[in-house]
Amino acid sequence: MTENQIEKIIALINRQVVPAIGCTEPVAVALCVARATELLGCRPSKISLMLSGNIIKNAMGVGIPGTGMIGLPIAVALGAIVGKSEYGLEVLREVTPESLEEGKRFIKEDRISIGHHKNPPSNLHIEVDVEGDSRSARAVISGSHTNFVFLSKGDVVLLDKGDAETTAECEDDICLNEAMVYDFAMNAPLEKIRFILEAGWMNREAARLALREDYGHGLGKVIRNEGLRLFGDTPIRHILSMTSAACDARMGGAQVPVMSNSGSGNQGITATLPVVCYAEDINASEEDLARALALSSLTSIYIKQSLGCLSALCGCVVASTGASAGLVHLMGGGFDEVCAAIKNMVANLTGMVCDGAKPSCAMKITSGVSTALMSAMLAMNGKCVTSQEGIVCDDIDRTVSNLTSIGREAMTETDHLILDIMVSK
Repeated sequence: MTENQIEKIIALINRQVVPAIGCTEPVAVALCVARATELLGCRPSKISLMLSGNIIKNAMGVGIPGTGMIGLPIAVALGAIVGKSEYGLEVLREVTPESLEEGKRFIKEDRISIGHHKNPPSNLHIEVDVEGDSRSARAVISGSHTNFVFLSKGDVVLLDKGDAETTAECEDDICLNEAMVYDFAMNAPLEKIRFILEAGWMNREAARLALREDYGHGLGKVIRNEGLRLFGDTPIRHILSMTSAACDARMGGAQVPVMSNSGSGNQGITATLPVVCYAEDINASEEDLARALALSSLTSIYIKQSLGCLSALCGCVVASTGASAGLVHLMGGGFDEVCAAIKNMVANLTGMVCDGAKPSCAMKITSGVSTALMSAMLAMNGKCVTSQEGIVCDDIDRTVSNLTSIGREAMTETDHLILDIMVSK
């Protein structure tokens, strides 16, 4: 691998693995509102939004950090009241009890209008128009959670990237394959990838918060307590408890940052905490942990490159597949075993649907990471789903392509039906 490739991959990881407070879909909406409000120059008297279906789906049932409330209206209101676009996906970090009360009044005054964009240029698309003091402003995010494609203040257009740039965060991203991912994770200089350890530590703190307090359905606490009797003091209990606890905190509205992956905090949690927990249990070296985290995180990014930012396929399928690769490394496996673990994951979890971000995501994540451990164990014992079975191929990259094609193309109508069911309840 060349030095140029290494630097491009590091830059890619730095773009895709970033801190976020709260579920990234309503937070992205709050970010867009915050930027439009900054352009307006005053608190809006009216905010109108047009959102893609996937944004609506992922924002309906999830807790908004620091509010004790769920859904888009409070995220929109707080984006206008305290949001700062310079904070990116931590845009709501300055929410206070006082600003929360202001936000509730903002909602009661019926200042917010939210519509469904039926034909957006991207599954992730947010249009915000604000008015106030006889002025107006507009901001549009599309393609990725922080990708502003249009900004205007009154009749003056400040930014217009056009439709060509709404489907990809960066046109010069390096095109990955699994061999390249493995080569980077195993051979890049340690000092160049040590930063990935921060992702594990940050997400571990979110899990510890949820184990101390009560968030979501408390799955992490239940597994930690009841799991001692059922699983014993074992790696599987530690992995399931910590990973689901971090999701409990995030989906339950804890005002705590997590390190996201490919625009999703839950994916960041799933790609890191199983690896961190297992590394701690076996007393792995810092270098082995860093390389395992790099392998897990970058495998997840690789799969998302062809799947796209939002789809009907649950993101835990992607991230737990990355985790299975990282676990294989910690177990002493090489590239062949990593490929076997990924194939085992694809054979098992393909088709798990995303029905929005919500507290019960912790249960899906737990299913994913338990499968990741099982898939890694099988791989380390020389067992791999064969090309005679289902959508798995001998070639690892074709196998991944089959997975992402199903999520990106075949499940499109599934996505529409899921949204219809959710909004009609």
